[in-house]
Amino acid sequence: MPVKRHLGLDDNPSWIVVAEGNEFLWPGYDLRKLPHSDRYDYGFLPPRFFNQVFDAFVDWYKSNRRRITPRE
Repeated sequence: MPVKRHLGLDDNPSWIVVAEGNEFLWPGYDLRKLPHSDRYDYGFLPPRFFNQVFDAFVDWYKSNRRRITPRE
């Protein structure tokens, strides 16, 4: 939960899916602006956590089990 608190998110369960890739134009239809702002982001992930997620995604991508889904 420290990362969620750092980003100002709620305490509900959250997850990051690293075994799936999506292609879409930014911002996607499912993204919402922050209240009272023109921003879509809640902040940066701490570098060590981001690197863990990135490395897991790269491993999946190189595994030949990948499927990229176009989202429009």
